[in-house]
Amino acid sequence: MNRKLISFILAFMLFHLGSNAKEINLIDYGVKPWSFENASPALVKALKAAKDQKGAVIKFPGGRIDLWSEGAIEKELFISNTTENDTLSKTKRIGICLENMNDIVLEGNNTLIVLHGKMVSFALLESQNITIKNLRFDYERPTMSELTVTDVSDTMVKMQVHRDSKYTVKEESLLFYGEGWRSKAFHTILLRPHEDVMGYYSLKYLEKSKVARDGNSGLIFRGDLSNAALQPGDVLTIRDPYRDNCGAFITRSKNISLDNVKMHYMHGLGIISQFSENIALNKVEVAPRKESGRHIAAFADCFHFSGCKGFIQLDSCRTSGSHDDALNVHGTHLKIVDIMNSHQMKVRFMHHQTYGFEAFFNSDSVAFVNPKNLLVYTYGKVKNAELVSKREMILDLEQSLPKDLRVGDCLENITWTPSVTVRNCHFERMNTRGILMTTRRKVVIENNTFYRTGMHAILIANDCNFWYESGPVHDVTIRGNKFIQCGHQQGENGYVISIQPETHRFEKGKFIHSNIKIENNEFQCSSGAWLFARGVDNLHVTDNTIIHAPYEQTDKRPVLNGKLEHCKNVVMGGNDFSEFEPAKLRLHQMKKGAVKISPRGDYQIDIR
Repeated sequence: MNRKLISFILAFMLFHLGSNAKEINLIDYGVKPWSFENASPALVKALKAAKDQKGAVIKFPGGRIDLWSEGAIEKELFISNTTENDTLSKTKRIGICLENMNDIVLEGNNTLIVLHGKMVSFALLESQNITIKNLRFDYERPTMSELTVTDVSDTMVKMQVHRDSKYTVKEESLLFYGEGWRSKAFHTILLRPHEDVMGYYSLKYLEKSKVARDGNSGLIFRGDLSNAALQPGDVLTIRDPYRDNCGAFITRSKNISLDNVKMHYMHGLGIISQFSENIALNKVEVAPRKESGRHIAAFADCFHFSGCKGFIQLDSCRTSGSHDDALNVHGTHLKIVDIMNSHQMKVRFMHHQTYGFEAFFNSDSVAFVNPKNLLVYTYGKVKNAELVSKREMILDLEQSLPKDLRVGDCLENITWTPSVTVRNCHFERMNTRGILMTTRRKVVIENNTFYRTGMHAILIANDCNFWYESGPVHDVTIRGNKFIQCGHQQGENGYVISIQPETHRFEKGKFIHSNIKIENNEFQCSSGAWLFARGVDNLHVTDNTIIHAPYEQTDKRPVLNGKLEHCKNVVMGGNDFSEFEPAKLRLHQMKKGAVKISPRGDYQIDIR
């Protein structure tokens, strides 16, 4: 993977140093910084000119430019983990759209692009060798509303509404609105800034009360609020839960580099890369502008990779303030719904948020998966693939279908699986997970900081029954990372690292995941839950330091709990958890001899 990455970087350097790249200056096409005018028509004109110029460098003017949907490119897009509700249009308005373009550099000159209405910041559609650098994106009216609690009693709660959160009070009910949208559905996550923790919050007590304006930007709720569980300083971050967009979209593209790109707000599901190859993110930041005074930058995930291949690299990136995961890398299991003949079958997208795009291509290799135990039972190769509806594909295989194939089994595209490196990154202020990782190729997660993630800092899953996110991992190294008080949302199940395929059916001598190393990390644990692993062959957990780091001062030290289910060839050695008494390792559906511990006596073994 390192050789591939070096070759990719050298190719970019040689291209930019050795070519006579034509500069396309946006000012020449009518883009006026700090004019607050709609720059969309001028930007579209400039991008059209660049399409005919191989090796063009598109230069942004610096300062601020504004983009509205009027005059912007419109495309019907079906996007992984984002597409919902067949009755609504899938047409998206795109701020910067590069389609069928090659060898292009967007030089941002630190330009701030402010979007108006629900827009995709940028989209790369079937393009190659694209670099985007030194650009910033934000929304004039983010689709996230933020309210700060200023006063609380059993019968009254006062709040200050952030200046960017447009609202009105109608018939003693609260309504949020923006440029071309309104919302009455309030998915809420509470942020306690002085503790830097986020958690799910229900507005039911506030919704039952009567609300009125309190000055120019304040609200006052009156009623029985004795169970509202609020305190001054709390920030309620509120959005409509419906995903109808994404922050940025990369699909069917290759050799993409994002360098020093800042996403200050993204509506919908983050930067999504779908069936693309070789993507490098360097110093990409998802966080509010400091001067904005806002806390949330991402409506859902920050970085999301679905069905990609080649390499994915995140280096020196930062996320702060998201309603969902910082990073998710996965494929998609499709369910077999019809066996049409000896070589042909029909498969179907199963999750309501993921459908409408080609998930298999001619010559792709596939794995047949038993959804009950998530085990691959054979492989095949696609001869012909056809998307016959938004949710179904017909696949012809080069060889006969397996004799033991059953309707209801699942299929994974194993050609479109990437190797991944995540290094030197900082993840904070998220309610859910830091990293979700499911890919069978080499994964290295090193020298990152995970700060108070609400759920697992790292989750390795695999699922054929709900999200249908695939697949197994076969080579994962997690080393040199710092995990600070992670997992607080999940209590005793808030394991900092969780290897948790979604099944409880185990086959003797067969395992879902394999070859996972967790080494030389520092765990600052506020509770005792630190490691969970299920269905792993060859798990090495060595030379880690586990420190007791409670939120509040206490003399009580929790029991350090690790749990293993149906694992084999486990090595636990050199881990320092001297601050915990005792350290327990619970084993489920496995024997004591499946775990080698050095030095002996470091763990109390509990077999259940």
